[in-house]
Amino acid sequence: MSDAPLVDCHAHVWDGSVPFVPDAWTRPDYCYTAEDFLADMDAQGIGFGVIAGASLFGRNHAYTLAALARHPRLRATLVYDPGLDGARLGRLRAEGVTGMRLQWFKLPVDDLARPELARSAAALRECGMHFHLNIDGERFAEVAPAVAAFGTNLVIDHFGWHDPTDRLAEPSYQAMLRLLERANVRVKLSSGFRRPDMDLPGEYTQDLLSRFGPEKLLWGSDAPFVGHERAVDYPGTVALFRRWVPDANARRAIGESGYRFYFGDAV
Repeated sequence: MSDAPLVDCHAHVWDGSVPFVPDAWTRPDYCYTAEDFLADMDAQGIGFGVIAGASLFGRNHAYTLAALARHPRLRATLVYDPGLDGARLGRLRAEGVTGMRLQWFKLPVDDLARPELARSAAALRECGMHFHLNIDGERFAEVAPAVAAFGTNLVIDHFGWHDPTDRLAEPSYQAMLRLLERANVRVKLSSGFRRPDMDLPGEYTQDLLSRFGPEKLLWGSDAPFVGHERAVDYPGTVALFRRWVPDANARRAIGESGYRFYFGDAV
């Protein structure tokens, strides 16, 4: 499809060999493999995809790394592991891993003052990798600026999970706007189907486009929509993206931004 997204920057993949962590918030009774992800992308004319590290599987990255080895159209972030040193991160970067996901949505935040986090940030910068932050809006204004201050590239997940009460005036959304003024920060347009108000993601998107243009915006489907499987399907998420961004040139530019960020090549 000529106006399809160029890159799906957010999906989770696994097969039956991947165990759930003991405290997994849910345990899907199905698998969504890398091949399923690619088939969904192909049906929509999407060229490239990014696997996001999932809290359900913790730091078990074997399946994701094997998927990257099989499919050069894919990149990935992994759930943050403070035990990974610069040498290991460098090897992961060569395998197609582009960042570490700080999976702190409704979960305890690691101590931001711990030296391990600063060392990880420095190693990620050295390797050309990024932090991928998933945190709820009520903690966003405290935590996200501290992560961005490390100087490592930062991707804010799922619009930032802001409380919808005050819409664009919500303090955490305003904090995100200030953060996006930094050169090292981007935001992912994803998981809008999880919002009770389906119009709000479009409001966010249009406001972000008007302020920053497409360069700081990334789009992701959040396939396979864990916990919301009956609410949306893959074509539906692509349709939502078109609804949020009616202008085909803007959608193309957002896709190009995602390709440059995750794949590092000229489009």
